[in-house]
Amino acid sequence: MRLALIVAFSLALCAAAGRAEAEDLAKEELAPTGDLRVGIAIAPTPSAFFSVNGPDGKPRGVAVTLGTALAAKLDVPVVFVVYPNSGALTEAANKHAWDVTFMPVDDERRKKVDFGAAYSRFESTFIVRAGVPARSIAELDREGIRLLGIENTTTIRAAQRRLKFAKMTPVRSVHYAVQLMLRDEADALALSRNTLQGLAAGLPGSRILADHFHATIAAVAVPKGNAAALAYASAFVEEAKASGLVRRAFDEVGLKDAVVAPPNAP
Repeated sequence: MRLALIVAFSLALCAAAGRAEAEDLAKEELAPTGDLRVGIAIAPTPSAFFSVNGPDGKPRGVAVTLGTALAAKLDVPVVFVVYPNSGALTEAANKHAWDVTFMPVDDERRKKVDFGAAYSRFESTFIVRAGVPARSIAELDREGIRLLGIENTTTIRAAQRRLKFAKMTPVRSVHYAVQLMLRDEADALALSRNTLQGLAAGLPGSRILADHFHATIAAVAVPKGNAAALAYASAFVEEAKASGLVRRAFDEVGLKDAVVAPPNAP
């Protein structure tokens, strides 16, 4: 009995030492500068990916809430590195500008970042300006229609794959796309449905199409080659889903219809 207890105690000590070593390595990879630098993108309205500037000038959003909680778990300060869209954020992955982010998954993006646990599922579709009669993507898909998408993003790539006749015009930011819509210089804009729901009030007479051209997940991501960081961040996301933190992050910015990814979603 005494020998069994000694063995069990020794194994427990080894396991604890192994966990501590893994956490130290994850911290080195996730916060190499001493701060956790969270990459985010800013838009006029929030979504599972986009954050917004709050009344105090500080960013608010799902990625902000999750990034702040992850930094607290690591016991390091959090710094938010801001980009106009997910494409620009992705392109900065190999420049050591940020340490972790939360973004939509697609195959093109996998070349630049490693994705971990999913935290949201969502659809992408179009919002059409007042006066455009199309009520489905098929009706919108014709030559001469002026369609916008945010450059170098999952959404614009997926939209163009779906379309047979219409061509997507890339723009740098959601804010600029909305301005073009308001000036009647574009007919429709492709984005995630929860982003479009926030934009609709600022586009009088606009309509969000009921069908969608793409459904995907948003997940935690790190620059390539940081396996310990990815494992730690993925475990954090699973904990955040189980504790209700992800749900609260959606609700805090008005995304009541946003869907939390199930546990261990592929």
